[in-house]
Order: sequence, then C-alpha cells, then structure tokens
Amino acid sequence: MVNMKLVLDNDNRNIIGPRLKVARLKSNLTQQQLSARLETMAVYIDRASISKIEQQRRIVTDFELLALCQILKVSPGWLLGLEK
Repeated sequence: MVNMKLVLDNDNRNIIGPRLKVARLKSNLTQQQLSARLETMAVYIDRASISKIEQQRRIVTDFELLALCQILKVSPGWLLGLEK
C-alpha cells in the first residue's frame, strides 16, 4: 500500500470558503444555524467545521457542497467561483 499525501500549492483546502460565508450571511444564518439545517438533511458538519470551511482549512465533499447550495439557495457554480 502506497502512503499518499494531499498535495496543494498553498494551505487552502477548498475554494468555496469565502463565498460560503457571503451566502450564509446573506441568508442571515449563524454557523450554528447552518449546521442545524444541514443536520436535517443528514449532512453532519458542526459549527467549528463550518468555520474551518469558511477559512478554507477543511475539505468539502460533493454531497456537502450540494446540501450547502440547497440551504443557501445558490448554485454550485456560484460557490465554486465559476459564476458571478
């Protein structure tokens, strides 16, 4: 078995962090409230992890991305910075 490391050009672990924070604030949600709404969709991201995502210090999975988009009413393309 080969032991592989995550190789990135910088310390960022995702590209959605800054836009996630913008969308969350526009929705008037705290990190805790966003966490609670995600839980109703069986997506378990605690408040501290949402903070890490917003700071680009935590990786986001595809199903987490879709749940975040649904709750915040934004497209995946927008969160990924592909749309204005």
